[in-house]
Amino acid sequence: MRYHSLSSHPIELSFSEAVIQGQATDGGLFFPQTIPKKQNWHSLAQSLLTPADIAIELLAPMLRPDVDQETLHKICQKAFNFEIPLIQLDEQLWVLELFHGPSAAFKDIGARFLSRLLSYISSTKLTILVATSGDTGGAVASGFHQVPNIEVVILYPKGRVSPLQEKQLTCWGDNITALAVEGSFDDCQAMVKAMLSDQQVRQKRALSSANSINLARWLPQATYYAWASAQLQQAPYFVVPSGNLGNLAAGIFAWRRGMSTKGFIAATNRNDVFPHYLQNGQYQAKKSVHTPSNAMDVGNPSNHPRIEALFDHDLSAMRTMVKGIAIDDEQTLASMKHANQQYQYIFCPHGAVAFAAYQQLSSVQRRAPHILLATAHPAKFKEVVEPVLNQVLPLPQALAHLKDAFSLPKKSLKPTAQALKDFLLSE
Repeated sequence: MRYHSLSSHPIELSFSEAVIQGQATDGGLFFPQTIPKKQNWHSLAQSLLTPADIAIELLAPMLRPDVDQETLHKICQKAFNFEIPLIQLDEQLWVLELFHGPSAAFKDIGARFLSRLLSYISSTKLTILVATSGDTGGAVASGFHQVPNIEVVILYPKGRVSPLQEKQLTCWGDNITALAVEGSFDDCQAMVKAMLSDQQVRQKRALSSANSINLARWLPQATYYAWASAQLQQAPYFVVPSGNLGNLAAGIFAWRRGMSTKGFIAATNRNDVFPHYLQNGQYQAKKSVHTPSNAMDVGNPSNHPRIEALFDHDLSAMRTMVKGIAIDDEQTLASMKHANQQYQYIFCPHGAVAFAAYQQLSSVQRRAPHILLATAHPAKFKEVVEPVLNQVLPLPQALAHLKDAFSLPKKSLKPTAQALKDFLLSE
């Protein structure tokens, strides 16, 4: 399989080359030349017993000839080695829990796949740049800690992540460096993208990315959509908490590969660039605002070009399969309380955005099966959830050790590409 840049320049690379490079030198995202549709996927998927089995079927043609079947099997078995349960709340509503990995967030799935893949396809020393709005950095740090020949530099918006999220970024040391950027996630993301296109920095360091701009972070996320659809044994709607749009794009990719679904609900918080785009057909980035669902505080979603490409730039076709709903802060907190009262289920603020979006659907549409994606454990956001529910949340094993974890001294950066460049060239 070959991959081309979604920007104007005709850059085309193999899968391995595209993964190691992270982002095209023209600033574009890599995208497959073709997406082969698997016939009779639904009946095949029901015979696959684990998420790893699903991943192998989904991804094998996208990785050939760079990664053979035996190697892909080993990578998937190591990466997808935790539970991804589908919980039924009522007759037509399920929750797909994606937070049972080592960092208690769905980003574990792509980050663990990427770290194991890079150890196979790359023999040179790499510097992995990561912009995080909360959960990505913790998952990448966990997945790459003490991996030989890889250094990770994580940028996060200072004061805009939860205390537990910050500890997940700053407690590692060794090959993991966390930098608190005095700005927004969009600033962090722009800084990373600028470095990936900066030839002076690339001459000193071999750079890549572990954000969903990287193919090997993005594509594996399709696995849990196909896994959930197969478990349900009928075509559902997926309600997706949406920020940088990598999660949503992965679900659409799974559909393009043949997965059964009726469509997708892109649930955003007040950072509502994508719902506005679906409504008026004009994509317009804007400055992000801080919300209780901080991991979705993105004003310029980097995966938007991939979603357009997945629909062959046909907005009408996109609107047929994807609906956008924006939820404000008050609705987020109210839906968290409602879910706990009605179902005795606790959502994190991001899952609460998805639940609030589901509640806004018509009673007719809610007669069809819906799967809500629960992207992080609620205990990661104790400061938000506990006052709303008036109860103390016990920490899961993946987070309990953080209470006593040592946080390294924080390093801060100005929100400019030059500040990050100076840091990378001085190391």
